[in-house]
Amino acid sequence: MKRFFTRLRLMFRSTAVRLSGLYIVLFALCAAFLVFYVTAMSERLLAQQTRQTVQEEINDINRAYERGGVNLLLRIMERRARQPGANLYVIAGPNGEMLAGNVASVQPGVLETMGWTERPFTYEPYSENNRPGRHFAIANVQQLDNGLRMMVGRDLGDPSRFRYIVRQALMVALTIMGVGALIIWFGIGRNALKRIDRMSAASQKIMAGDLSQRLPVGRSGDEFDRLSANLNAMLERIEKLNEGLRQVSDNIAHDLKTPLTRLRNKAADALGESDDTVRRNALEGIIGESDQLIRTFNALLMISRVEAGSIAAEMTSVELSAISADCAELYEPVADEAGLVLTTEIEPGLTVNGNRELIGQAIFNLIDNAIKYAAEAGGEPKIVVKLEKAADGLRLSVCDNGPGIPANKRDEVKKRFVRLDESRSKPGTGLGLSLVEAVMELHGGRLELSSTNGDEAAVPGLTVTMVFPLVKG
Repeated sequence: MKRFFTRLRLMFRSTAVRLSGLYIVLFALCAAFLVFYVTAMSERLLAQQTRQTVQEEINDINRAYERGGVNLLLRIMERRARQPGANLYVIAGPNGEMLAGNVASVQPGVLETMGWTERPFTYEPYSENNRPGRHFAIANVQQLDNGLRMMVGRDLGDPSRFRYIVRQALMVALTIMGVGALIIWFGIGRNALKRIDRMSAASQKIMAGDLSQRLPVGRSGDEFDRLSANLNAMLERIEKLNEGLRQVSDNIAHDLKTPLTRLRNKAADALGESDDTVRRNALEGIIGESDQLIRTFNALLMISRVEAGSIAAEMTSVELSAISADCAELYEPVADEAGLVLTTEIEPGLTVNGNRELIGQAIFNLIDNAIKYAAEAGGEPKIVVKLEKAADGLRLSVCDNGPGIPANKRDEVKKRFVRLDESRSKPGTGLGLSLVEAVMELHGGRLELSSTNGDEAAVPGLTVTMVFPLVKG
């Protein structure tokens, strides 16, 4: 029982339950107003119909009085008084004394006031078959030419019973709706509390360090599901950044240890050399090793900035065609010096929303890698820079006819500091493709690696494609 009340208190702290409770209160107020409004309108309508019926009766009796005098008037009133559900008929003298009719007595003062009675009055009927208790009626009192007074009225028992039935029916209906609303309210509150409990349980696991946990997402698509989906996307981003940070730490510890050790050994050897020429050569080697380390750290810093999205605000509309052509033109002398043919197949006028410097750096990395490995191709080594508009976006490709990368290792080479065994003899840090992939994620695109001529088994050359999303509008 204590647990039940505890959960009940927690449920009442829920915003959904509070809003539901507010809606129920508003519904109850509107329902109460509706009950009284419908009852009052029904009562007013019945009163108008009663007055209209009595007035028609009076008009008929007045016409009979004009034709046959008092005798005809008495006969008509006597005949109508014996009919089932008859009205009230009274003939009284000038002093208010009742002379004839189907009423034994009326409330004092009723016969003294001409016209419609201001409010219902009590009367006592003659018939013993009438129900016991007080009887209420409304009437119209008129004075005849000979001084007699005539009263024609209507018992209010039927209108009162109708009003009671209408009010009772409305109250029963509203009670049923109220109970149903309470049940629905309780169900909504309990369901909302369960969903919040599941989210809290997942959040506690996440705070404990398990970033692989995700908040539950249902199939209703309501605000809870939208919030959970957004938070899950944020958690996925945080998990990826943490994983990248861990990888960087591991990679720095393993991959930079060797060059730092080599740098330290060269410095120690230079310190012990007496020959100035040898010492100078050793210092130049140390400077070269230091420059390579600086480039490595700059690449790591650039990847971290891109993955963190710290330069996402610098996105503008840039012409991808012009950037691709400029990068290819800058690398033409390098390709000629390496004995390669660099050609372009660029569709003009294509634009994207992005960062010009980052896109240029990504293209430089791809062309530099292509030049580095295409030089080993048999026959005539060549590189092609392509840009075309496709159904899935703008496809910027750098194709070479070098040794290529096996299909089962293409995902692996995108990781930081990963270099295939065949590439260990060439200069580099293993960060080029990692930077390109980070740039593409920042631009909402993707990086694809494939064989140049489509023959995966032979691995003839490599095509690296940056797929940019189409600019809307």
